[in-house]
Amino acid sequence: MSKRKLTKQQTWRIERIQKERIERTQKRNERAEEALQSSDLGPETSGIILSHFGTQVEVEGTQEPFIGVATRCNLRANLGQLVTGDKVIWRAKQNEGGVVVATTPRATSLSRPDMHGRLKPVAANIDHIVIVIAVEPEAHANLIDRYLVAAETVGIPPVILLNKSDLINESNKAGLDSLMSTYENLGYQIIRTSISNQAGMESLYDFMQNKTSVFVGQSGVGKSSLISTLLPGVDITVGELSQKRKKGVHTTTAARLFHMPKGGDLIDSPGIREFGLWHISEEELLNGFIEFRPHIGYCRFRDCAHEKEPGCAILEALEKGEIEQHRFESYLRIKQSIRDNNAF
Repeated sequence: MSKRKLTKQQTWRIERIQKERIERTQKRNERAEEALQSSDLGPETSGIILSHFGTQVEVEGTQEPFIGVATRCNLRANLGQLVTGDKVIWRAKQNEGGVVVATTPRATSLSRPDMHGRLKPVAANIDHIVIVIAVEPEAHANLIDRYLVAAETVGIPPVILLNKSDLINESNKAGLDSLMSTYENLGYQIIRTSISNQAGMESLYDFMQNKTSVFVGQSGVGKSSLISTLLPGVDITVGELSQKRKKGVHTTTAARLFHMPKGGDLIDSPGIREFGLWHISEEELLNGFIEFRPHIGYCRFRDCAHEKEPGCAILEALEKGEIEQHRFESYLRIKQSIRDNNAF
């Protein structure tokens, strides 16, 4: 099917919009440079970006005399796209505001596709990804594996948080214990919590001390409720769980770095909560299963697909029990979804 040809009016409108965007960008750069050359700027100091507001960022000082003080800042031109969690160098104005003049290298970065499919960073310098699952909606191994692979691919250590532990009973306990033991045996940390009776919350507080964390997980597992408990007084919309479908509804919140009263930082935004397998390759998928790694590169054939080929080191490890069957099946399902361009 041939592409529909644009009319002259449509073409003119597109060109006008693009021109206006370019002009706005140039004006922003000019304003930032003018502010930078201004004599009312103070000395360079360090800070961290709390949030992004259109053409400005909110920077919290991390060096005296600005420790803990949040300041709206313009951005110097050619700094690239800055996101929540970025550590920066900025200069305060004498009256109000400031200018970000430099940024430091990111230790880690989370990205997601924009509306055009291009990967864009959404947060930086994260220490842990907290994968939130729950007793309801029922936690499935394949979903957990997808989040684990996504975390392993970006190089941010994951921890699994089993929420709504108060709903564990005789009918589901054995299955949940078996599921969690799989990941404990792989070396992943498991935290069990309940907002209803506060079980396990102290363990979560202790884990998040001196760390910058993000919460990810499917809708309805209680991410918003957990965040509201960790950040008392902060308005976080809670997604109610449908009693008919046992599935949640999506919730949203502005992208921001929060300091938790009991210690540690939390970065939260819709793009982070919905973090998944964006544009991952089959090679990255293979490395995302940590128990596969010792066997990668030892197959008989260099182009081994690890499905039914003779001399496949992954299949041999599966037969020996070094790889669990359900993890291997997750690998095959995720690989197929990548090929179908429907990874997550």
